[in-house]
Amino acid sequence: MIKVIKKAFVVIGKEGSTLDGAGFIQKLWDDANGHFSEVAHLAKKDTNGNIVGIWGAMSDSSHAFNAWEDGFSRGLYLAGVECVDNAEAPAGWTKWIIPGYEYIVVENHNGAF
Repeated sequence: MIKVIKKAFVVIGKEGSTLDGAGFIQKLWDDANGHFSEVAHLAKKDTNGNIVGIWGAMSDSSHAFNAWEDGFSRGLYLAGVECVDNAEAPAGWTKWIIPGYEYIVVENHNGAF
């Protein structure tokens, strides 16, 4: 596990809510993965051409990036890819500007995106 301090950045992805029911996060990832070609050209890449980040971002219901409410049972989730700062979300996608913060970086061996 690695901790990094990161400045504000853009993530474009598929947004859902705990109000969407059980399994909503997996459905968002399935949707994002299935339509990744629609946003691939917007993805931020490193000097080797690799995508900089795939994000499962969470926010309270007001999009203020606070913790989920009601005992961590109600909130929003965005399954997406880090994009260039001026990227605009295509139809069916949502753009979040994630505030700067200290983050935990985890390598995913699951094949998402």
